[in-house]
Formats: sequence, C-alpha cells, structure tokens
Amino acid sequence: MRFSYAQGHIPLTAAVLAALVCGILGNFLVLRRLSLMGDAISHSVLPGLVVAFLIAGSRSTGAMLVGATLAGIATVALVELVKRLGRVEPGAAMGVVFSILFATGVLLIERASVRQVDRDADCVSYGQRETLACYDAPATLAGVLDMQTLAAIPVQITTLAATLMLVVICTVVLFKELRLAAFDGALSTSLGFHAGALHVVLMVLVAIATVASFEAVGSILVIAMLICPAATARLLTDRHGTQIAVRVGVAIASPSHGVVAAGLRRRRVAKRVLVDDMLAALYRQRERGEQGVPIARLQSILAPRPVKPAIASTAREGLVQRAGDDIALTATGEQAAAAVIRSHRLWETYLVEEAGLASDHVHTTAAQLEHVGINPPIDAARDPHGKPVPRAAAEDSTRPGR
Repeated sequence: MRFSYAQGHIPLTAAVLAALVCGILGNFLVLRRLSLMGDAISHSVLPGLVVAFLIAGSRSTGAMLVGATLAGIATVALVELVKRLGRVEPGAAMGVVFSILFATGVLLIERASVRQVDRDADCVSYGQRETLACYDAPATLAGVLDMQTLAAIPVQITTLAATLMLVVICTVVLFKELRLAAFDGALSTSLGFHAGALHVVLMVLVAIATVASFEAVGSILVIAMLICPAATARLLTDRHGTQIAVRVGVAIASPSHGVVAAGLRRRRVAKRVLVDDMLAALYRQRERGEQGVPIARLQSILAPRPVKPAIASTAREGLVQRAGDDIALTATGEQAAAAVIRSHRLWETYLVEEAGLASDHVHTTAAQLEHVGINPPIDAARDPHGKPVPRAAAEDSTRPGR
C-alpha cells in the first residue's frame, strides 16, 4: 500500500479553505448573536439546488452554485423580512425561514420527480471530500505544483480559494466598520457607517461562504466551522483582532480535526504502513529461503518510499537486525511480520470466498485492508493462491504501532 503526497492533499486543502472561510465570518456571527444563520442557510439551499437542476437539466457545478447562492441570499432577505414585519427575535425568524425553505425543497424533489439524482442524505450532511482525492497524483510536492496538475484541480478547490480571497478582501477593507456595527449598530449608523447595509454585506458573504463550503465538507461541518472555533476564541480573548487570529489557529491546529493534527496522523499512519510493508517483504523473502535481504533490494520493493528511516526505527524496537548491507527479521520481528501476512492472506481469502472476487483481483485490496488492524471473520490454512496462512498468535501486541 503506497501513499503519494497528494492523494489526501486535495481533500485536506478543501477542508482547510472551508475552515478559513467560515472561521473569519464566524467571528462576526458570534458577536452579532447570529450563530443560527449558518444553519439556516445550509438547510435553505435545497430549493435553490432543485430549481437549478430543473432549469439546467443537469447537476453541473456552475448551475448548482448559482442556484444555491441565490437561495442563500434569499434566506438572508427573508429572515430580515420576517424579523422586521413579525417583530420577532432573529433566532425565531431564522428558524421559521429555514424550516419552510427546507420543506419546500423536499416538496420540489417529490413533485418534480428528481429523486433519481445521485444525491443522498449523507453527502448533503457530510460532504464528499472522498471524491476529491487524486489517486493518480504526483508523489512529490514539486509534481503537485506542476501546471498540468494544477489545471486538474477540482472546481470545489478553486471556488473555495476564490471565496476565501473575497472574504479576506472584504474583511480587511471593512474591518473597522464591521467591528463597530457588531458591537453597536446605532453608533455605527450615527458615524456614517450604515449598520443595516453592513449587515446585508456580512450575510451575503456568509451565504456565499456556506454554499462554497457545502459540497466539500457538508452542511454539518459548515455549521461547526462557522460557530465552534469562533465561540472558542471568544472565550479566550476580548480583543476582536486577536479573536480572529485565535479562531484561525483553532481551525488549523485543532487537536482533533485541525490541519496540524491531521498531518501528524497521516505521518503516523504512513510510517506504520511502511513498517508493515517492510516486515511483510522480509517475511516473504524468508519464505523463499533468504535469511537476509540487501537494503538496495528492499528499497526497490518498497520504492519510492525511503526504507532507511523504517529500518532504523524497527532496529531500535528489536524487530530487525542488520548484518552489513543485509536486513533480517528477529524472532520478535518475525511474529509481527507473520501477523501482517496472516491478515493479508485472510483478507484475500475473504474477498474470494465471501465477496466473490477473482483470486487475481484481490491482492491490492488486501494490501490496503491488512493495515487496519482487524482480521476478517474467516479462518483458513491457505490463501486462494495456495500460500500458507500463518497461525494466529498475539499479533496485535507484536505489530508496531498497535
């Protein structure tokens, strides 16, 4: 199982851009006590999506984006209308509007017979970041920055990047005015900065940001990105500029879902996968009668990943030993390697016997599943290729990183 630098780079970039876009605007929503607005817009775009599909006759990104954006702006306008005419507080107005618009969208789906469109509740709620993965992406950062690769970047990334640029420009240009209107609308208007106009600008930006982030991360994460980090920053500081900086930091470096944490998890996973693959390669060579494998050959088997760091770490753990340029498994390393091989061959057996796949089509999938740390509910003495399956042992406690 081999990871290139950019296989997860594009989905991660989409999440980062969405976090930054929503985070900057989320500060103003929290200060204005309009936290529900992101929820309202994310639910109210549904009729816009359906109408756009009916007019365009397809799910083209441009048509969907226009329809959703118009629905988001309409939501903002209707919330203001209900609030003013009904003389109700903003939360009630938002609840009324997004409930009606969401129900209208569901009704349109039923009446217009567009249920065959390949959308489901999960993709609407959680987004489709997995569809942004680039499995043929270059293995290096330099390759990612190649013009041919950049031209193939999904439209969600370019949309989010353009939205982030728009939000940053508007925030920088109108920072003083937006901050003043957030704390004291009457004072802002008396000083010549019309609070109502600034509110409309902010709400339009929120609508655009929500729609731009919608397909990449889904409605639930849009709501969380708008509110949670901003509310966290609000608890940590009373200075608005510092709050924005803290909020961006929370979005990027969150211990659970931030970019730094995600990057560290990816590095740990990649390291563990490389160690598993190296131990399995040494085990297979031992099955062929070789007690030691030259480093150069091991590198060619596991290329393009560098094996020397993995050799150093596994040697410290007592899993491999080095004799000159040859690498061999220790007794402990052989147990760990046998656990990987057992998992791989059991998954191959399961995919053939239970999933009905051909035996020559299961190796790649099994090479991915062998790293999850869970074996399939099946036992066998030999795999579909006739190779022996190592007997069960305490493999979970001997495999590195488990």
